[in-house]
Amino acid sequence: MSHHIAAEHSPASHHEHENPAALADLLERDAAVAGGYLDDASAWIGTHFDSDPEQIVDLGAGTGVGTFALAQRFPTASILAVDASRTMLNHVTDGAAAAGLEQRVRTVECDLNASWPDAAADADLVWASSSLHELSDPDRVLRDAFAALRRGGVFVAVEMDVLPSFLPAEFPPEAPGLEQRLHAELTALGWNAHHDWASTIAAAGCTSLERRQFTTQATSPTVAPYAGAWLAKMRGALVDRLDAVDQTALNALIDDDAELARIATTIRGSRTALLARRSAAADQQN
Repeated sequence: MSHHIAAEHSPASHHEHENPAALADLLERDAAVAGGYLDDASAWIGTHFDSDPEQIVDLGAGTGVGTFALAQRFPTASILAVDASRTMLNHVTDGAAAAGLEQRVRTVECDLNASWPDAAADADLVWASSSLHELSDPDRVLRDAFAALRRGGVFVAVEMDVLPSFLPAEFPPEAPGLEQRLHAELTALGWNAHHDWASTIAAAGCTSLERRQFTTQATSPTVAPYAGAWLAKMRGALVDRLDAVDQTALNALIDDDAELARIATTIRGSRTALLARRSAAADQQN
């Protein structure tokens, strides 16, 4: 199982294998510094509807960043946020109340590895961002997702292409390339394998598959705290895989807020979205 844990959404199934509070914090920091792509993604989705979708399902809603972006883009839509974690769904509920969206946003606690939620039906749009790769049987969930779509409904899957980057290539001066080495070690652990769902989506029964890449490059004072959280998570995962030089440099950076703020000023990353429409053949079967 890979760990695109910095995504704006995340697993519909296994948030509880992380520290839920820490994961929620990381997701919200990601949204604060890298969530701008959601405006572009939701606008792109909107071009595929003659009229705004009425019913939207957010699979693996996490803290609700995507839920709220879609609610803003489609102001008459009702949105069902699905997640296995009550902690995450509490964030969604609180966020909906704070935004005055409690009449439009509902939540359902469901482990998609076990079943599809009955409430997720007759959807115009199903959105799954950085959640499919956490599922034990994504093929079955995709079939369920397409079955839950109304005629002509749209499914969108989003995955991170690469892990987010914060550090300049020349850091640290005594051994440049620390972040690249961290990412290489994480790749060896299966963290950042890119998941391309095109063939799986096609097999689930869809047409008009489209692909769009959304890049992120943002400079902000809020980048450093997010970078610190990410680096700390990587340190925890790689504690036995880093040499002494890299371990020392990483510890020093994480433990020095001023140095981290000086070094980690920009986030770089990209996500790829796949958009597919429920096929006419699927309509004829129902």
